[in-house]
Amino acid sequence: MERRQFIKILGMSSLFLHGWLRNLFAAQGPVVAVGQGTDHAGITRKTLAALGGMQRFVKPGQTVVVKPNIGWDRTPEYAATTNPLVVKAVVEECLKAGAKRVKVFDRTCNDPRRCYASSGIESALKGMKNVEVKHLEEERFQKVALNGKVLKEWELYGEALSADVYINLPVAKHHGLSRLTLGMKNVMGIMGGNRGSIHKNIDQALADINASFRPHLTLIDATRILTAHGPQGGNLADVKVLNQVIASTDIVAADAYATTLFGLKPADIAVTRTAYQRGLGEMNLDKMRIVRV
Repeated sequence: MERRQFIKILGMSSLFLHGWLRNLFAAQGPVVAVGQGTDHAGITRKTLAALGGMQRFVKPGQTVVVKPNIGWDRTPEYAATTNPLVVKAVVEECLKAGAKRVKVFDRTCNDPRRCYASSGIESALKGMKNVEVKHLEEERFQKVALNGKVLKEWELYGEALSADVYINLPVAKHHGLSRLTLGMKNVMGIMGGNRGSIHKNIDQALADINASFRPHLTLIDATRILTAHGPQGGNLADVKVLNQVIASTDIVAADAYATTLFGLKPADIAVTRTAYQRGLGEMNLDKMRIVRV
């Protein structure tokens, strides 16, 4: 066999193998990376690396929104808000990937100034170049056509809509109505108007919004989880330290895995079950590729 012919065959074989591997991974379903360890910033970075690193999601010159849960006037140990060490690690990785600007915000339930201060997120990001920890401004909400099953339209925050990359960064916790609040429910932090009105059909309403507005990446903070009296909490006896961070491009898969940390099955959570039924992601754990780091 001539050298040129051999190289040609070798090249075709490489292309075939690359395509076969890509199809194999696709057939295995979404990747869910799970980081474990007491160095919360470190496991966040390792979890991101398992998905290909932040450079997979953020390109030089882009504007990124990182949306943690800052909704309550609680300090980090109560697990009602996202761990500031996890938030800072994600923001730093965005900047390393070349983000022009990173914006961090949430529509809080308690007084926003107290929430931002108590959460530790504001102080963790203070002084970082090209990072804005923002309070939401009413005039920046924009009406978005959803054409959903229960929500035909809703006001969503303009800076979330216009971002080049949107990273969903909730904390895993109990919720008195929906049983758990995870990635899907974290979208309520960019909703305007009377958010409480969606609670009567919360599973379908959240599916309506998440079908229209999808994060590029979901990381769930399970370094501490709130096991009861959520979403606000306030009793350390309800907090369980797990030292985990979960990440996936599939928000339903991320939520489904996080559900197991509470001793529940994904199908036990109506928000997750409805999202799966409507084709927003994978709920079945045996159809995911779970990578532990």
